[in-house]
Formats: sequence, structure tokens, C-alpha cells
Amino acid sequence: MALVALAIPPGVVKNGTNFQQAGAWNDANLVRWYEGSMQPMGGWRTRTSSAMTGSCRSIITYRDNSGNRRTAAGTHSKLYVVDENNTLYDITPAGFTAGSSDAVQNLGYGALAWSGNEWGTPRPDSGTYTPATTWSLDTWGEYLVGCSTSDGKIYEWQNNTATAAALLSNAPTSNTAIISTDERFIFALGAGGEGNRVEWCDQEDNTTWTAAATNQAGGFTLATGGNIITAQSMRGETLILTTVDAHVARYSGPPFVYSFSRVGSGCGIASANSCIRANNFAVWMGQNAFHIYDGGVRTLPSAVGDYVFTDINDAQRSKVYGVLNSKFSECWWFYPSQESQENDKYVVWNYRDNYWTIGSLARTAAADIGEFVYPNYVSSDGYIYEHEVGFSYDNATIFAESGPIEIGQGDRMMVARSLIPDEQTQGDVTATFKTRFYPNGTESSHGPYTMANPTSVRFQGRQVSMRVTGSVATDWRVGTMRLDVVPGSAR
Repeated sequence: MALVALAIPPGVVKNGTNFQQAGAWNDANLVRWYEGSMQPMGGWRTRTSSAMTGSCRSIITYRDNSGNRRTAAGTHSKLYVVDENNTLYDITPAGFTAGSSDAVQNLGYGALAWSGNEWGTPRPDSGTYTPATTWSLDTWGEYLVGCSTSDGKIYEWQNNTATAAALLSNAPTSNTAIISTDERFIFALGAGGEGNRVEWCDQEDNTTWTAAATNQAGGFTLATGGNIITAQSMRGETLILTTVDAHVARYSGPPFVYSFSRVGSGCGIASANSCIRANNFAVWMGQNAFHIYDGGVRTLPSAVGDYVFTDINDAQRSKVYGVLNSKFSECWWFYPSQESQENDKYVVWNYRDNYWTIGSLARTAAADIGEFVYPNYVSSDGYIYEHEVGFSYDNATIFAESGPIEIGQGDRMMVARSLIPDEQTQGDVTATFKTRFYPNGTESSHGPYTMANPTSVRFQGRQVSMRVTGSVATDWRVGTMRLDVVPGSAR
């Protein structure tokens, strides 16, 4: 009797060939690892009883000075607020210009002259591209402020559900986004239709935008070949991200008010909502890599990057949405896969244990825990869901599958006779094994096996992969399984 420990480290490895993923998990859905053991992610339940109109592209939670907790959400055609009783209010400003649910990329049929390219070949990047409409939402004291890419105006809502958000007086128009800085300024990004322009209001006065000797309003044009997409408040500075690089703004006081410097090149952001702030760093999905800023910009190595950037629907990349799940030290990005026009997949980086995982989940916007007990995620159906609550998943399969694990040496075949499970509660998961004699050989499947101590199995091969599937809607745990193997024969 020889026991082979199926000791697979946390996280998914999806880069390279199947055999390069040997000894690692290479696929998963709705599972995470904590202190070395696998467990299911929390489930979800509907929070709002009414659906929002349009595709939601931004959501934040906050508390006003009276202690009322609120959730604000912007779709391509509306602006909403939800109170703590889960009542949905339409606060769309009068005269608001609605946008587009989808990005429009005119690189296909009709974009070029007839017979300009062969049928079935990728088109040249020479057409027009209009991103999906997104919102930037923030707070100004206890009030909500926001700007939509389709409308470009800055609006303020003063927490009265009987009134709509109103145009912010004297603010620039044709903006790309906004952010409220820690120093109590509002930055208008891409101000006035200039893609590299930043303008800000007077300190503590968001209706004064014209610079004068008696105020601190001002503006600055970044030295960049890209267009400003978004910004993130950091400790003592504001990180500004463009389509090609990264800059920081630092408050210096009068007369210049802010100083600006480039901190990274070749790190353009994928979408307006893909930057996540966590602790003392910011991380975002770029065009073909993940990037992190912690005083300087660097590329963040990813064990699933090849898979994600091949899988993503480039034409709908502007829908990518990043969110922090602080309870589990995770950075999440929802993105549209090649088979979808809308976000249907996710990729997660656990920054505490430095592992990556992937899965399928249709969410268009999300907010971390803050004023509410549970994270708030928005589905493509227009409803807001509470996440990390219970273990209901709308019939999704919860699993992790490994790459090949060698159980035979050289030409030797091994026969597995039994499995010794390692579960917190036996029977919460099932195990399925897939065997091969060669990395690209025919695969045979065995199982699924319901856990017993030991579990009787029977299969032979040089390499085996294991798929663990949750079978009980509970908070299960799986550690290191072991196989009892004996030498076999190639016959």
C-alpha cells in the first residue's frame, strides 16, 4: 500500500499547457481557499424587489449625517438610490442624456470598403469605438455626486427621495468622470471634452470652479498621449489613470494647489470601473495585464492572465468592473467572455495569500461591505443582490478541478484502489477522477464518488486529475486527499 497525497496549493493556474498546470488547480467556480483548505464562496439573495431600468455600471453605499444608509446606482439610462428598507427610487436628473448599454465597435461588416479584407479574418483597428456608458459616483460630504460618460455633466443629490439629482452649478461639462478628493475638492476628469484635462472646484465649495486669487479652484492638462478614464483616492494623493499611463496629483496648497507627476507608463486601464483600492495600494485590469500602484506602478504577475485576456470580449472591455471583497482579502473583476456581450465571468486575486481563481457569475457592478453587512452586487437583470450570505447559488455548480498529478513514474502505471478523504464534515463533497497515459492522450473519467472512509475507487493511469464538487449547501472544508495506489500494468 502506498499513499499518494493530493497536496494541491491554493489558487488556480491557467497559463500555459495542461501539463504546465501539473500539481495545481486549473479550473474552479465559486470556491476560495483559506489557511490551506478549500471552501465554497458565500451565496446570494435578492435585496431589491424592483429591477432598475438599464444596465447598471456603478454602485456605491454611504451614510448621510442623519445616519440613514443609502445605496446609489447608475445605469446607462437612469440614476437610482435605494434606502435601508430596500425601496428603489428613481432620481434621474431632468434633461439627462441616456447612453448605450453596449460598447459599439464598428470594425466589422460595413466598417470598410467592399472586398477590403478576407472573410473570417480579424479586422484592422481602424473603425470607431464607443465604450458602454458608465457612471462615476462619489460623495461630497453627506451628498451624492455623479457623472455619466454619455451625459458629461456633474450632478448632486441631497438625500431627498422626493426630488431628483440636480445639475451642479458652474461645473464644467463634457466630462469623462469625477472624483471627490480627500482634501475636499471635486476633480472633473477629461473636463470640457479635453481628454487629458483635470479641473477642480474650490476647497469645500463645489459651485466655484473659476480660478481666482481668493479661491483654490484650478485646472491642469496632463502630459499624456492618452485620455483620462478614472481616478482613485489614495493616502495623501489621487491616482489618475488614462488609456496609456498613470499619474498622481498631490495637494500642495496655493498658488498651484495641486502638483502632478507621471508614475507609470504602458499601464493603461481597461475600463472606467476596473480600478480597486485595497489597504495602501490600488490594482487594476489593463489592456493585457494587471497593474498595481503602491508608490510606483508595476505589472502584477497573474497565474490566470493568459486565460483571462484570451477569454475576454475585447469589444465589450469597457464593462469590466472591479470590486474589493475586504472580508476575504480579495480583488474581483467581472468581465464579458468571448461568448457574451455582458459580464458573465470573474477573476479574483487574493492579495493576502497571493493566489488567483476564476469562475462564472453575471454581475455588472458591485460594492464592498461598508455601511451594509453584506456586499451589494448588481446582476444583469437589474436587481441588487446581497452576497456572501448563505449557500444558495441559483443552481450554479461549485467545484475545483486540478491539472495532471503524476502517480506513475516513467513507464510505470499505477492503480488507485481507494481514496482517503480529508473533509471537515464527511460527505459534503464528491470527487471525480480523470486519468490519462499521456498529457494529450485520451481522457477517461471515473466517479463521481461519494465520500466514505475510505472511499473505494478503481482506475489506472500515469497521471490523474481530480475534480471536487460541492454536494451539500453548507460551509464545507476540504484539505489534502490521499490515494492508495499499487503498481499496475500497461495491458
